[in-house]
Amino acid sequence: MTNRSVFIVSDGTGITAGILGHSLLSQFPDATSEPITLPFIDSDDKAKDAIRQINDAAEKDGATPIVFSTFVENEFTDQIRESHALVLDLFGSFLDLLSTELAMEPSHKVGYGHGVVDADLYTSRIRAVHYSMDCDDGLNTNDYRRADVILVGVSRIGKTPVSMYLAMHSGLFCANYPLTGDELQNEHFPVVLQSHTSQIIGLTIDPVRLHDIRQERRPGSFYADLKQCRFEVESAEGLFRRFGIPFFSTTGVSIEEIATAILQRTGIRRNLLA
Repeated sequence: MTNRSVFIVSDGTGITAGILGHSLLSQFPDATSEPITLPFIDSDDKAKDAIRQINDAAEKDGATPIVFSTFVENEFTDQIRESHALVLDLFGSFLDLLSTELAMEPSHKVGYGHGVVDADLYTSRIRAVHYSMDCDDGLNTNDYRRADVILVGVSRIGKTPVSMYLAMHSGLFCANYPLTGDELQNEHFPVVLQSHTSQIIGLTIDPVRLHDIRQERRPGSFYADLKQCRFEVESAEGLFRRFGIPFFSTTGVSIEEIATAILQRTGIRRNLLA
């Protein structure tokens, strides 16, 4: 099967079209190639250039490209439809229906989905990101009193990316702390965590997967040894169970799924900005 070229075309960032396009294409992993994003198409010249790129891909591939578009102005959507592609208009499919149901006209303002519409919410999210950076990997434990969530788990398990995702997308003050082999041998939470158990969410992983990850970082080391990985994972899970700490596996699970599971488990809702 010939792979189809995929384009994300928008008069804004293309983030919305990219997310939905990725979700749809994930159902057809062998049929398409990595999407090409063409953002900020807000003039006739830019639209013509986008059409040229799409048509060039159609000729090169010998197959019809797939275009996911989000335009607030129909004129640009109509222009992109002149290309030799299957154009999926992700805004037009819903705006007219919503307009009819709400008895209102849409604003037709570009960038509302990702722009700084509410300065206070935006500032709060930036503060959350700074907090998560400052409290990454066991730093600034004296500031854990401000944490909404403290992610705890062994090294190289994905604590940092999940923390940053929760900060950027949900405005959560999210710290993370690595459990070391020495700490796990004591079968107690480190002293700095003992007064924060209500804020702790545990993360775990399949030991073989952890071994593979650590091998890439420190091949052949005691740190990456499969026996050591098994000990650390089993000990961490034992701690979580002993102290009633909810925990989630990161094995084969996306950052978004882990973050969503944490939000669902904690019930925390702050500034949900995508």
